Amino acid sequence: MGAGQEFLSSDDEQFASFFQADARLEQIATGFIWAEGPVWINETQELRFSDIPNNRMMSWSQDKGLQVFRQPSQRTNGNTLDRTGAMISCEHGGRCVSRTGKDGSYEVLATHWKGKRLNSPNDVVVKSDGSIWFTDPPYGIISDHEGIRAPSEIGSNQVYRLDPDTHLVEVVADDFDRPNGLAFSPNETVLYIADSGRARGHGFGFDDARPHNVRALEVIDGRNLGNSRVVAEIDMVPDGLRVDTEGLLWISAEDGVHCYTPDGKRLGRILVPEVVANLTFGGPEKSRLFIAATSSIYALETTRRGVQTP
Repeated sequence: MGAGQEFLSSDDEQFASFFQADARLEQIATGFIWAEGPVWINETQELRFSDIPNNRMMSWSQDKGLQVFRQPSQRTNGNTLDRTGAMISCEHGGRCVSRTGKDGSYEVLATHWKGKRLNSPNDVVVKSDGSIWFTDPPYGIISDHEGIRAPSEIGSNQVYRLDPDTHLVEVVADDFDRPNGLAFSPNETVLYIADSGRARGHGFGFDDARPHNVRALEVIDGRNLGNSRVVAEIDMVPDGLRVDTEGLLWISAEDGVHCYTPDGKRLGRILVPEVVANLTFGGPEKSRLFIAATSSIYALETTRRGVQTP
């Protein structure tokens, strides 16, 4: 690594080429309890993200700095954009998936599956056909820290697809312990899903017998999931993840951001001084990596470009 790149740990020599020699891990905002769900809004050149326990969503831009975007926020967690540029959000407090239009309009898209209330939708992606795929672990209902304590009506933690035409919520995966971050491969033939089962939630510690991996699942006919394989075992527990245009996985974990090839080779890590929750690519060229890490947001210029929506 070049001088001043002590925050990079390389497992493969090509990892260094993902960053300029003078790249710096920059703390651009701080003062949060648990920063999560960053999403880049290209039209306004701003980053939005959740501060879950503070029950607010924030925005940051180079020009305007840090601002409150929404408070209260129903303890929103993960966010993404749909094909119109509207923001799709997972709400722990509301136990729902919602949509915020570019004009500020708000609507709830999903609250139940087969008449049973969702646990606490966590992270979300939108496929090119407009379908919304989201994970539903219990982190928002096991305590009042990230949501509102309540029993699970479903009794399991599943991954769902919301059909854009029928608005039907269907299960696409039911064999995860605690499904968390997710992202499609660039050609949408694979859906990557993190299982953070080892992390029991705020104040509950860890259970080493439970999963802490990222799996790749085959997408069949654009709407179902098939064969599954483990891409990465991460002892520090995977949380959120993003994919760049060449198919590399960027996975958030307790010690930073791990970079993997689609066939499961770790290329290196970005070491972050706080526990990392999630990340996204943004900036004018979609090459700036924004990292939500506990009390702060960090930014790092890369030579990669994220797969973004829209």
